[in-house]
Amino acid sequence: MTTLSVNLNKIAVLRNARGGDEPNLATAAETCMAAGCGGITVHPRPDRRHVTAEDVALLAAITRGRVELNLEGNPFAPPRSGYPGFVELVRQARPAQATLVPDADGQITSDHGFDLIRDLPRLAPLVAELGRLGCRVSLFVDAGSTDGFEQARTLGVARVELYTGPYAHAFAHGDFAAELHRCVETARRAMDAGLDVNAGHDLDQKNLGPFKRAIPGLTEVSIGHALISEALYDGLHPTVRNYLAILA
Repeated sequence: MTTLSVNLNKIAVLRNARGGDEPNLATAAETCMAAGCGGITVHPRPDRRHVTAEDVALLAAITRGRVELNLEGNPFAPPRSGYPGFVELVRQARPAQATLVPDADGQITSDHGFDLIRDLPRLAPLVAELGRLGCRVSLFVDAGSTDGFEQARTLGVARVELYTGPYAHAFAHGDFAAELHRCVETARRAMDAGLDVNAGHDLDQKNLGPFKRAIPGLTEVSIGHALISEALYDGLHPTVRNYLAILA
């Protein structure tokens, strides 16, 4: 079965808009785990706009031995006040998975993946260091990527995460076959190279089913924005259960 990892960034956005501790990140994580999710994902950014380094430490303690913690981030973003750097966060939290994403500081959200042929030489020492920390490494890649999967596997990369934003956009406009095909072909090439395939970005209850059926070997989906938005109407526990039913 494909694992559902719930991204809690938007819970932290709402909390930070008012200050204080509500909505409570720990309570949100406990609710998602009680509903049966297999993982918790967070993407702490250097500007601390949502999840912070302190939140990462809290979630690492809550999830340890229960579900996987997936820590996303740009490994090349330099440390600064309140943000020790991605590799240091991994060293402190020891998540099960580190998903490396090439997002710049000013991006509202992640909107593209790595070019493996161009970026693997720079990524290689970081992949090795994360491996020494006992962390599974996943690389964020665009649908349509065709090269570099074998080299990534040789370096110790275990998974790739397909950027599904274009697929979700096409789905919303009713003509998604071409984008879905790009995802399927990229997943096939990655799996042929020995990599597991994750997916994430703008997946929701409407578009997830066709995506999952097209890629039956999908290992994990990371879903945050849509899931939290839907939970505002239906409740967090039932919404997580709905996603699990789709994946099943």
